Amino acid sequence: MAAREERAVEELLLPETADGLRRLVRRSMHRPPPWMPDFVLDDFIKCRYPPLRYKPKRTEWCGEHDKRNGTEDAIKFDDDLLMLGIETSCDDTAAAVVRGDGEILSQVVSSQEDLLVRWGGVAPKMAEEAHSLAIDQVVQKALDDANVSENDLSAVAVTVGPGLSLCLRVGVHKARKIAKSFRLPIVGVHHMEAHALVSRLVNKDLDFPFLALLISGGHNLLVLAHGLGQYVQLGTTIDDAIGEAYDKSARWLGLDIRKGGGPALEQLALEGDPNAVKFSVPMRQHKDCNFSYAGLKTQVRLAIESRNISTDDIPISSATRDDRQIRANIAASFQRVAVLHLEERCQRAVEWALKMEPSIKYFVVSGGVASNQYVRTHLNQIAEKNGLQLVCPPPRLCTDNGVMIAWTGIEHFIAGRFDDPPAVDEPDDMQYDLRPRWPLGEEYSEGRSASRSMKTARVHPSLTSMIQGSVH
Repeated sequence: MAAREERAVEELLLPETADGLRRLVRRSMHRPPPWMPDFVLDDFIKCRYPPLRYKPKRTEWCGEHDKRNGTEDAIKFDDDLLMLGIETSCDDTAAAVVRGDGEILSQVVSSQEDLLVRWGGVAPKMAEEAHSLAIDQVVQKALDDANVSENDLSAVAVTVGPGLSLCLRVGVHKARKIAKSFRLPIVGVHHMEAHALVSRLVNKDLDFPFLALLISGGHNLLVLAHGLGQYVQLGTTIDDAIGEAYDKSARWLGLDIRKGGGPALEQLALEGDPNAVKFSVPMRQHKDCNFSYAGLKTQVRLAIESRNISTDDIPISSATRDDRQIRANIAASFQRVAVLHLEERCQRAVEWALKMEPSIKYFVVSGGVASNQYVRTHLNQIAEKNGLQLVCPPPRLCTDNGVMIAWTGIEHFIAGRFDDPPAVDEPDDMQYDLRPRWPLGEEYSEGRSASRSMKTARVHPSLTSMIQGSVH
């Protein structure tokens, strides 16, 4: 800008919104480039006019700046920001468009329920092929339902881990293809962080720090969230997650798992006696916050075999009344012990978290298993006992979805954590930086357990350590 134009900026009143500051600078420019997106203009403002900042209205922010780690406790709302989120980490192909203020413009999910029934679980190669067949249509429908095109987007967010490598690659390839074609920034998202942060979309009062339990088919995770990208891992699963235990038990009981084993077992358990079968609670001898469901799965299988139930030949829909009652009793007894294991670990995690962060007010429970009403009810008792408020996303945002990826992308995009558009000459067969085993946070010292199994597969540095490394 010329000196005349600089004086024009300085003489105008300092605006109260980010959009107001952008309009002010655009008007003062001799020939403002029409293609210049807001994030580029913001960088220009920061570089050219370091002292020039807008004063946000209270309605634009929730919370305060966290001076300890330089992260924002708050969500900065921006109506002009549009994020496409893509999720393909496991067996659902999902995409969504979310506005910067949290408005969900579209949400599309393509399920692989028929494959789950045919293979008795997730078959990675089959899941990859299903993602490849569905991804283009899912993303296009998300854009169409939102009534936007790729040109309207601010950026693209996509899950890069953890998950199945073959499945992750499909989503990342699609996201990078869009970002390259339309010169859009790209945000790589941690799947489990997205499960935690989607609660901030539905509850704008949810500020850091908070305690989160993330429970799904592949993960059990207890984390203390200090700030965006700043997590301490209090506990994790040493073998099978609770969702895996629900799914396998449902299949062994001959239930219809096309809509998920967890919901099917929860429904059958309503008919049973939760004290009919004496299952033992896992890991009571270990005074930590880690989880184990492999042993409980074995107990369920042995209980079915000892009662001579032909679940392979006789599905629940064809079972006699007595047979159905036996299965219902096993389901109810399994659910009681599975959730009791959660309760015991969560109670200890609350005590640890309050010792580190006495200001915690919220206990977030998210992930596919958080849709279970029995789970919610019992974890709400833990929250109330400790003076915390339980926060659970609605069921449609608990299971894997594109909304949580888009929203997490928005939070990191606003914080300046994104990659430039891919190079125009980037080959389609490029080897992407996928992170199938990617810890969310650093492990709490008291949370280390001798019971943890030693896994030799390659593990990426945690999201928290990567962010801290980029700051220093």
